[in-house]
Amino acid sequence: MKKLFSLFLFVASTTLITAQNDWKLVGDKISSPWAAKVDPSKPMPEYPRPQMVRGDWMNLNGLWQYNILPKSQEAIPASYAGNILVPFAVESALSGVGKTVGKDSVLWYERSFTLPGNFSGKKVLLQFGAVDWKCTVYVNGKQVGSHEGGYDPFTFDISAALNKKGKQKISINVWDPSDDGPQPRGKQVKAPSGIWYTPVTGIWQTVWVEAVPQTYISATMQTPDTDAKSLKVLATVANSQPGDQVSISAWKGAEKVGEQTVAANSEAVLSIPTPRLWSPKDPFLYDLKLTVMRKGKVVDQTQSYFAMRKISMAPGSDGIQRMLLNNEFVFQYGPLDQGWWPDGLYTAPTDEALVFDIQKTKEMGFNMIRKHVKVEPARWYNYCDKMGMLVWQDMPSGDLGNRWESRPGIYGRATDKQRTEASEKIFRTEWTEIMQDLHNFPSIVVWVPFNEAWGQFKTKEIVDWTMKKDPSRLVNTASGGNFENAGHITDLHNYPEPLMPDPVLFGSKVLVLGEFGGLGLPVDNHTWQQKNNWGYQSFKSGDELLKRYAEFIDRIPHLIDKGLSAAVYTQTTDVEVETNGLMTYDRKQIKIPVEKLNQLHQKLYTNQNVRVAIK
Repeated sequence: MKKLFSLFLFVASTTLITAQNDWKLVGDKISSPWAAKVDPSKPMPEYPRPQMVRGDWMNLNGLWQYNILPKSQEAIPASYAGNILVPFAVESALSGVGKTVGKDSVLWYERSFTLPGNFSGKKVLLQFGAVDWKCTVYVNGKQVGSHEGGYDPFTFDISAALNKKGKQKISINVWDPSDDGPQPRGKQVKAPSGIWYTPVTGIWQTVWVEAVPQTYISATMQTPDTDAKSLKVLATVANSQPGDQVSISAWKGAEKVGEQTVAANSEAVLSIPTPRLWSPKDPFLYDLKLTVMRKGKVVDQTQSYFAMRKISMAPGSDGIQRMLLNNEFVFQYGPLDQGWWPDGLYTAPTDEALVFDIQKTKEMGFNMIRKHVKVEPARWYNYCDKMGMLVWQDMPSGDLGNRWESRPGIYGRATDKQRTEASEKIFRTEWTEIMQDLHNFPSIVVWVPFNEAWGQFKTKEIVDWTMKKDPSRLVNTASGGNFENAGHITDLHNYPEPLMPDPVLFGSKVLVLGEFGGLGLPVDNHTWQQKNNWGYQSFKSGDELLKRYAEFIDRIPHLIDKGLSAAVYTQTTDVEVETNGLMTYDRKQIKIPVEKLNQLHQKLYTNQNVRVAIK
């Protein structure tokens, strides 16, 4: 037995050494502290879907083979150029490749694996967190599906394509035109500069397989109603049979606080007596258990969670609309969060890195994050739920080109983009998927369909449609963009000083400052490049930066008195040549002491109920 165990250790260590020898960080740019902690034999090993948890799953992250070939290459390649570390985009240093792809080429992936024994007799689902942008997937040479969309998770049932035993092979074809196409792509451009960054092509979130019964819960939608002290839950059950039921129970620790059994694919309404309300000060989460029953026997089970939280608006004593959390005015203040990494681009190097920015934001005294033209992995929102961080979620922009005219200090006007039918369909499809996939995260309180005039089109129609899709949240019509009489929020962008939309013109809607600041400080040895870094307004020392930032914060309470409900400071970190961050791009330097920021920010939250009387 000792010899067998020693042999196992030798094989395991040899496999790890081989994986490490086949991969290394590439390029000559800065990297975060977590890059050195990436294990190429098991990168991002954590369970990727905290809102619907099952036990039978297998992580497929790790070293895959890759090739970049002409777009005309439609057949699965006979050979590959080398290894790529999934889930890091091919352009990133952590991928081990660091190459661009572009509109005239396609990126191919391939890897083999063996399914665990407990998958036998079950359906096998192949799950992708996100692949940018269009991909076609093959299992053992058979096409199992295709998907368009760089920011939403998707699933293929690969059961019919699997070999009965032995190894299974996955091949993936990815095409991403970046800013040469009309698809949502956020800040990715083929020629990065200023506020525009490196393209992200291919797999950039976890890939995994999951074993499920023939009848299984494929999705849930849970919506709290704090006023009614209830929770609506709709569990979508795939391949259900007549008579199937779903038992849903809510738990407060070990105490069951609500339960209901309904027919499969029917909505349940659970009573939640004396609900403990979720807020940044008390981010309490209830557990949720869902069980599919057939003739008294358990068919499938999943675990989830929810929060009792309400976001709404109401006029103050001055008639101006305020944004309310749980029926109380809470001023929301947070950074513009790009979610980029010097080593992983769209992908944080590790789970510890993923949570770091949120932790620091919380410690700095912010209570909100505006997730800017990017969508994060599900675990990021889960951490916001746990830590009590309010989130404004942008739709990633794309198909830019319409004009934007600004009237300084007041508001902006823009021409709507004339999108093609195909472009509009792409937008609607992905925005729908994003809202559905993120619906269950209580931290998200505001949807932002447009940023400035970046591809903004059919504004009122899209905003009305967004509000109808999710009436449980507020909709920020167009953050800093074309102001239309639609949605719940009017949002001004102004650099560098804090200002607000005119209460006389726009007081019938919630008034927010969606971007301001952009105070730059390049820090030696912590910049993307040594020279020609960029900021809206640059400083030479941390003391100068702090003085100017403190002046801005001192102005905001007066704006709150006039009707301002929220403000967003640009930004959490530096990104590439943009040095406007409170932290450097590598996260190794914080430019203003965390404790000082927290102290400064407290004046924004003090005596709010006295300052603003809600009708």
